[in-house]
Amino acid sequence: MVTRVADSRANVDLAQLQALVNSSPLHRMFELTIASAHRSEQRVSMRMPFTAAAARDDSSQQFHGGAVASLIDIAGDFALIAVLGHGVPTINFRVDFLRTAKSPWLMATAQVQRVGKSVGIVDISVADAADNVVALGRGCYSTRAG
Repeated sequence: MVTRVADSRANVDLAQLQALVNSSPLHRMFELTIASAHRSEQRVSMRMPFTAAAARDDSSQQFHGGAVASLIDIAGDFALIAVLGHGVPTINFRVDFLRTAKSPWLMATAQVQRVGKSVGIVDISVADAADNVVALGRGCYSTRAG
C-alpha cells in the first residue's frame, strides 16, 4: 500500500505528514515533528527534542550519534515524500558529524537535490537550538512507488 499526501504546489499538508511520522514506532520514540514542508521548494524541516531515547548516556546531555543519523535519514525521506506523495525506501546515506550535539532540540532541514525515475538525492543539515550546524548528511532513496 502506498501512502499519499496532498497534491498542493506550495505547502504540503503538515497534518498528513505528521500522521505519517507518527505511524512509526521509531519516529514516535524520538518524538519527531514536522516543522515545515514546502513542495515547491522541495524542502522539509523536522525537529527532534532531547529525550532519554536520543541521549548518548544518562549524564552527558548530548545527543547520541545514532539518533542524529536517524534524524538525517528520516528527514531526507520525508523531503521526498513531500515532493512525490509516497513513501521512499533508503538506498544509502552518509553522515558527517561536525560537533557535539548538546541542545534542547535539533532541527534537520532536508533539501531535495534530484528526483529521478528511480533515485532521489537529498542533502540534510542538522542544527542545534543556537543554529550551530552539528551534522551534515546526504541520502539516496528509491523514488519508485510501491
